[in-house]
Amino acid sequence: MAHVDRIADPWGTRTPYAPGTPWPQRVDMHLAEGVAPQDVDRWVQTASILHSNGDALDIAVKDGRVVGVRGRAVDRVNRGRVDVKDLFGWQANGSRDRLTRPLVRVDGELVETDWDTAMERVVSRTKELLAEQGASAVGFYTTGQLFAEEYYTLGVIAHGGLGTNHVDGNTRLCTATAAAALKESFACDGQPGSFADIDHADVIALFGNNMAETQSVTWMRVLDRLAGDDPPAVVCVDPRLTPVARAATVHLAPRLGTNVALMNGLLHEVLANGWVDREYVDAHTVGFEELEKAVREYPPDVVERICDVPAARIREAARLLGTAERLTSTVLQGFYQSHQATAAAVQVNNLHLVRGMLGRPGCGLLQMNGQPSAQNTRECGADGDLPAFRNWSNDAHVQDLARVWNVDPMDIPHYSPPTHVMQMVRYVEEGSIRMMWVTGTNPAVSLPELARIRSVLSQERLFLVVQDLFLTETAQLADVVLPAATWGEKTGTFTNADRTVHLSEKAVDPPGEARADLDILVDFAHRMDLRDKDGQPLVKWHDPESAFEAWKECTRGRPCDYTGLTYAKLRGGSGIPWPCDDEHPDGTERLYADGRFFAHPDVCESYGRDLVTGAPVEPTEYKAMNPQGRAVIKAARYLPPHEVPSEDFPLQLATGRTVYHFHTRTKTGRAPELASAAPDVWVEVSEHDADAFGLAEGDLTEVSTPRGSVRARVRVSGIRAGVLFLPFHYGYWDTPGGHEPDGQGRAANELTITEWDPASKQPIFKTAAAAIRLVERADGTASPAPTTTASSPVRASLPPTRGPRTVVEHVLEEAR
Repeated sequence: MAHVDRIADPWGTRTPYAPGTPWPQRVDMHLAEGVAPQDVDRWVQTASILHSNGDALDIAVKDGRVVGVRGRAVDRVNRGRVDVKDLFGWQANGSRDRLTRPLVRVDGELVETDWDTAMERVVSRTKELLAEQGASAVGFYTTGQLFAEEYYTLGVIAHGGLGTNHVDGNTRLCTATAAAALKESFACDGQPGSFADIDHADVIALFGNNMAETQSVTWMRVLDRLAGDDPPAVVCVDPRLTPVARAATVHLAPRLGTNVALMNGLLHEVLANGWVDREYVDAHTVGFEELEKAVREYPPDVVERICDVPAARIREAARLLGTAERLTSTVLQGFYQSHQATAAAVQVNNLHLVRGMLGRPGCGLLQMNGQPSAQNTRECGADGDLPAFRNWSNDAHVQDLARVWNVDPMDIPHYSPPTHVMQMVRYVEEGSIRMMWVTGTNPAVSLPELARIRSVLSQERLFLVVQDLFLTETAQLADVVLPAATWGEKTGTFTNADRTVHLSEKAVDPPGEARADLDILVDFAHRMDLRDKDGQPLVKWHDPESAFEAWKECTRGRPCDYTGLTYAKLRGGSGIPWPCDDEHPDGTERLYADGRFFAHPDVCESYGRDLVTGAPVEPTEYKAMNPQGRAVIKAARYLPPHEVPSEDFPLQLATGRTVYHFHTRTKTGRAPELASAAPDVWVEVSEHDADAFGLAEGDLTEVSTPRGSVRARVRVSGIRAGVLFLPFHYGYWDTPGGHEPDGQGRAANELTITEWDPASKQPIFKTAAAAIRLVERADGTASPAPTTTASSPVRASLPPTRGPRTVVEHVLEEAR
């Protein structure tokens, strides 16, 4: 047993292991000061709510309060380990500023009220707008942090009850491209691989994925492989010198916005050297010839000029990717939030298809997620798509969903693709959407170009409903605020990035009058008197388990089949990956093991899109191209970003995360250890640019783009020259401004551009043209950037980031 400062070392103690052997178990535990394990009244099963890894945890309860967490050794995902955010983030549940009663706006001020008053305001305004303008006046914007039961209920209400097409989740900001890329290649949104592929891989490639900070437990798994016998090679694509890049065999740091060119260069080398599984390609794919033709134009010397990456390093990376016997790849925001996002992510799929690297141990492909239940948002129809991967442009799928819901097919809007959030913002701006119901997310900090977003959300003609734990920046603009319960205070299931479904049980009561999101949605459906075509209540369930049973029936026979799962089956053991049905009663570790895909025209979730324009592929076109339902190899040509550096804005801006915070810090900012580790915004500058602009550690600067400016202190880091980095977590809820800047801004999204990927509609947060200028020399104060992460200093000698408390790590002897 070891006591480790996990703020200082977010990844903890190594447990080395060799390829093909089980990842050793290590149980991490942190309890409130003064509480010992024997003091805990009971442990309650759940999983992480602060990232997409799906780490299984137990909540410690004492005297009706949450007093800590420990990892679940039995679980397939984390084998007992716990991310640093989860070790400390549970303290947010008990924050004194939790919302405990509903609020309504009276004479411009939010005042406390009772649930009947608040819900009647929501219901009466909804009915007014339906009568005046129809369902298109109502929009829903949800999160990636609710449970599947809640998303499904929201989808039924919005699509089947009200009939609006304006439904999206903030997963649009983090993993819309993951879904789009999977649909383009496999015609189905579902991860082909498993985290267990790390146990077998001889090459692990991370494309725009700073896994060390975004999925730190999965990174622990990689670190343990690297510390063991016969370690894998690691390929890293990232413009920053992240912990992943420091551990990599080959690090490629391309110019922002050039990922497609880089991927085409890698594929050029793979094809030119004959590292292609031609038998697999011929048997299971379509489109190889188009790829072969496209990548001929991208030899390494050409790609070097586009990406500013040495040709020799491109060849070295391609050799590793091309000669691997078991290649595992992951992709995340470095690709998803960049120019040509879907096109770049699809090229990673192409790499695995041409190499035949799918469905076998070690041959994993993971288009990662950003939030704990991002996968559920996409499965349940809470991002606008139809539930259970039904195809909105396939009439038979719409009719089948209408059968499940017992409604007329014409009551389910499917006349056009679902409305993405940036389009919803535009509709609000223009006045056609008059009501927005925001659940569990904070667009006043997380959407791009915040001055515009604040203006849109504060319009008098907009009726804004916010359902959340705290009075966030967005909630401060609302007409009605509904206090919600959170993780540990309600029961439900959620599915992680490798399709593993976990049960999260209620451990304690929510504070005051706060209610579970499911209860609020069911209450709304009943008050609206939403009914099916037989006159029965449309929402027929009343609690989490009955909602789960309804969701299971919706998935029957679909790729994400949940029908073999029950609460009882998920209780007490490990999470289980879908599909789980009669054929796969214990779940499914990897998809596509037999080279068969959910891509037949009658089955597929999507016919795909044009990667340049985003226009949907017509059904007849898809049927002609892929009548047998094979995987689709889709080539893409590199196109320059729309906003490029200029005389006034000579640099490029990327935004991103740190290991200590999640989303807009509504939870992690209220955990003292996490808040102290990364207390305020900073800007990362390369050594080259620090010299060019006369900047040093701790200098106060103004970072600007054509949209606005923020002030941040400098950290000279290992980021590539020409690029600035700002963490996006910091808004204004803990500043005098409340929901907006009080003087100078600090939210990174004051600067980001209103532009999105044509296929996934994911906003582009990583290619803005930017400038930086000195405001004030450092007075001995260092930048608030952590020293332990990608922001570690390359010049200054600074006090290392440390935490006030240690965490217990127990390596189980029987697992050695």
